[in-house]
Amino acid sequence: MIARRRILAAGALVLAMSAMAHAYLKIGFSVGNRVVSIRWNTLPIRYFVTNRDIEGVTAQQLQGVADRAFATWQRVPGISLSSQFIGFTSSNPVRGDGSTVIGFQARPDLDRVLGATNWVIDNTTGAVLESDIFLNSTFAWSTAANGDPSRFDVESVTLHELGHLLGLGHSALGETQLRAPGPGRDVLGKRAVMFPIAYPRGIVLDRTLEADDIVGITDIYATTETERRLGSIAGKVTLNGAGVFGAHVTAFNSATQTLIGGFTLNTQGEFVISSLEPGLYVIRVEPLDDADLDSFFDDDDNVNINFKPAYYAKLVAVPASGTSGSIEIKVQPK
Repeated sequence: MIARRRILAAGALVLAMSAMAHAYLKIGFSVGNRVVSIRWNTLPIRYFVTNRDIEGVTAQQLQGVADRAFATWQRVPGISLSSQFIGFTSSNPVRGDGSTVIGFQARPDLDRVLGATNWVIDNTTGAVLESDIFLNSTFAWSTAANGDPSRFDVESVTLHELGHLLGLGHSALGETQLRAPGPGRDVLGKRAVMFPIAYPRGIVLDRTLEADDIVGITDIYATTETERRLGSIAGKVTLNGAGVFGAHVTAFNSATQTLIGGFTLNTQGEFVISSLEPGLYVIRVEPLDDADLDSFFDDDDNVNINFKPAYYAKLVAVPASGTSGSIEIKVQPK
């Protein structure tokens, strides 16, 4: 009998949250003293679409969008990933029925959530057994090729939620500003589909993956050949000699102009940023003091935000099929 662990709908795309720094995270959970990342071990991913039309979008149109969005993730070079549409179903996208379902549901109680993803996983291996995505039909939606200025883009939000289904957490590669008038924030710009705040109605820019998304999905589903070609950066962040948990570490490749990030995920302040192209990187660390921390960590995690941003003093060389060697970034208290 397979042991299962149900994970609540933690992967959600919302209308307004606080501004964040740059990074991708993989979704995982603790088993003993190690963290297991979730992923699909059985391919293709077989999915259904709820046979329910909403105003402006038919179930058939939603299925076409899901197919294109899956294909966008699957086109990332050097990964092993595939999907298969099985058919339409009367079932809602809820966990526990043994099927992976994508569909619309009216959730007026979630008045800032455009869509969300949940999973059923094997709690020893991290293998995904089932995952479901709902799009909130309380909002107005469109599948128009160039977007509809009065509606949210189905493909953009579906692509984001599929990132969660595949095992990615939120990226923080984006900037927001306080909305005036009214509460909340508006997106100024972002370079990651997995950023947790949606573009406004009518914008279709999130139909295209960015570098942060690509590195994240490669880290989970890289082929053996890809793993041999890419490298990683490893190290730790310390404050007064002690490790810093939850520090945000970014790696900037000046040759490719890509910025990729990771986090220190234990009390020793250790981090690894994987699936990087070989080359020289500028390494920076910063606190998540302008972020909604529960977009990245559990509420009971002791995230340290009481330090100043800092750069590693030297360029860090990432070799093919290897690591930079351990570096230490020493930060100062605020």
